[in-house]
Amino acid sequence: MTDNRNTIIAVILSGLVLIAWQYFYNVPQMEKQRAQQQVQSELQKPTPQATPGTAPQQPGSAPTPSATQPASGTPVVSREAAIEGSARVKINTPTLSGSISLKGARIDDLSLEKYRETVDPKSPPIVLFSPSQTAAPYYAEFGWVPGTGATLRMPDATTVWQQEGSGALTPTTPVTLKYDNGEGLTFRRTIAIDDRYLFTIKDEVTNTGSAPVTLYPFALISRHGTPQVSGYYILHEGLIGYLGDQGLQEYSYKKIDDAKTVNFNVTDGWLGITDKYWASALLPETTAKLQARFSSNLVGTTRTYQTDYLQEPQTLAAGGTISNNTRLFAGAKEAGVVGINFPLVGFGGYNKELGLNHFDLLIDWGWFYFITKPMFLALDWFFRLFGNFGVSILLVTVIVKLLFFPLANKSYASMAKMKSIQPQLAALKERYPDDRVKQQQEMMEIYKKEKINPIAGCLPIALQIPVFFSLYKVLFVTIEMRHAPFFGWIKDLSAPDPTNLFNLFGLIPFDPTTIPVFGHYLWLGIWPIFMGITMWVQMKLNPTPPDPTQKMIFDWMPLIFTFMLAGFPAGLVIYWAWNNLLSVAQQSYIMHRNGVKVELFDNLKATFTPKKAT
Repeated sequence: MTDNRNTIIAVILSGLVLIAWQYFYNVPQMEKQRAQQQVQSELQKPTPQATPGTAPQQPGSAPTPSATQPASGTPVVSREAAIEGSARVKINTPTLSGSISLKGARIDDLSLEKYRETVDPKSPPIVLFSPSQTAAPYYAEFGWVPGTGATLRMPDATTVWQQEGSGALTPTTPVTLKYDNGEGLTFRRTIAIDDRYLFTIKDEVTNTGSAPVTLYPFALISRHGTPQVSGYYILHEGLIGYLGDQGLQEYSYKKIDDAKTVNFNVTDGWLGITDKYWASALLPETTAKLQARFSSNLVGTTRTYQTDYLQEPQTLAAGGTISNNTRLFAGAKEAGVVGINFPLVGFGGYNKELGLNHFDLLIDWGWFYFITKPMFLALDWFFRLFGNFGVSILLVTVIVKLLFFPLANKSYASMAKMKSIQPQLAALKERYPDDRVKQQQEMMEIYKKEKINPIAGCLPIALQIPVFFSLYKVLFVTIEMRHAPFFGWIKDLSAPDPTNLFNLFGLIPFDPTTIPVFGHYLWLGIWPIFMGITMWVQMKLNPTPPDPTQKMIFDWMPLIFTFMLAGFPAGLVIYWAWNNLLSVAQQSYIMHRNGVKVELFDNLKATFTPKKAT
């Protein structure tokens, strides 16, 4: 009975491993390749543009993409040409560079100076925002819309603003833009920026006319074209917001394509668009009442995505002035900047500084945030001490082993006893060669007498699962791990080991992963191989399962894990290999203390020694 139960457990574990490999590696790789092909095909053809709308916006709706596009037939130009072809105000901070277009007063040109496209420090910086007319426009826009039936001349995407004074936008020098509609309304926009990723926008309207007017403040973030995403189900990329009592709202690009438009009436909310490491978000005043919206629109053949909100109307009396304040986050999702909410410890960031509503959820900590956040905080604390996230992973692994030592101690003690009764189990097979029921009954009596739990050996692996997942999540979603080096050839702990056995670790100038159909399986670096060896050595410490099927499964499991983890982040593979080594030392010590001979070297020798025929 026990053998059958162990066999079933082993089969289930192996099945879970294969399913995990399929979800975490195989399917995402295929989706990634498909997305790359789609992006390439989209970039090769011009992007049709819609005719700008002329009808006044109705209250309850911020400008839509069709009302903010250039004229039909406008050719797609390079990002550099689009920037050079319009009057702009430069943005110059330690973290951001770019410009604000005076046409439309859009923030539509941003690059992240601290982050590069590759591990090469000379590679181009990450581009976040791009102007209209480029292949992938992405921008933020602010302003006012009039009330129902009004025929006011309002600034829109085609309006050319004037800068009051001169100079660039820096953390110490805000800029002010002005527009006079010639009908008694003067619009003035003051934009400030901090030394990280936060824009503060103050919009004022002065009425020199003779009649009052009603205006609605709005803000929007618009992104044209479906962007390439990582394709992993544990990571959200797309439209996001924490919308008051309605909580966290996440819409992937596909989900919002199906829904078309989703509306929310909220107070104390924020909303935006997130990538894996970068994001942009509208941060209105926490007391503002919002008509917020997520939307997907088809403009020509180009899909556009937008998050926007409309605030309550303000009546502007003749001779009076009204104003509205809002903020824009546009940058890297650094935990120390965005913020981490966690009891006793954590980073305040914008979440605390601005009193925002769960802005820390802009980083996708996942459902198991109560494990993931402490894991990140521990890694970050050791990083601040030693300056290397790889060393942090090694030290955190040791701490985890110490925390779980009492449970693992019981498990390994049970496994040691299991090994000590192997001669008795072998004798049962000789005594009852044809009576498996009797074998099972006698085996259970031995287990009961020796107080052995036959499935205790699964406990060390079970304990690793939440730690493994939380570390995987941290390595995958936190920008602090991006391009974080270890030693030697590992230049990025969040990326797979770049070496490959199938091209003799670079000696053959060939990339086996480009082979069609099965090429993505041909990726096996040095660290995954080392991890597989340590796992195999650990298996050799355990008693040989009496059931042949179970033995075969456990014999093949290190090889399965080796290929499965080959495409995982190198930091995760390093953790698993180091954990295996610590487990071997811990298990050997416990076996020795329980009077059981550690036959590791004998078992390893027997593996490579040909068996004599009987």
